[in-house]
Amino acid sequence: MTQPGPATFPSREAEDEYWMGVALAEAQRAASEGEVPVGAVLLVSGAAVAKARNAMVSTKDATQHAEMRALKAGAYAAGESRMANATLYVTLEPCAMCAGAIVLSRVGRVVFGAWDDKAGMAGSVHDLLRHPKLNHRPEVRGGVRGDECASVLSEFFAARRQEREDRE
Repeated sequence: MTQPGPATFPSREAEDEYWMGVALAEAQRAASEGEVPVGAVLLVSGAAVAKARNAMVSTKDATQHAEMRALKAGAYAAGESRMANATLYVTLEPCAMCAGAIVLSRVGRVVFGAWDDKAGMAGSVHDLLRHPKLNHRPEVRGGVRGDECASVLSEFFAARRQEREDRE
């Protein structure tokens, strides 16, 4: 993966938007494979160490969310399960399973795109990522390129509904 240099970004917001674009590309790849289009990128100490996308359909495994796959690959690449110096970019607000894994991995920062009113655990349904009783609470930024991230999901599910109607 080609890495942008440290002087590439004029601001943290610009950097977040860039990496969310990389996560969006992973989400689009997931959609083309028939998976729910969620993508993730994990940076450790500013370097991208893992890209991932949902793979629940192809693996027949409900735990194969983009975040889980990125965390696993990132821990392997970094040689460490705790990643306080990591930033996880993901196109959809993490669910309870992924939020738990993020907390246990001690990820320092989470940046997500679309809010998830049905399962989001960074403020939509509940805020597990920043729950005051937990011993680790990452910095969280939501809504980065949120409309684009939500659009990828909406288009995917609209196409699936249309396919279902066409079969009936």
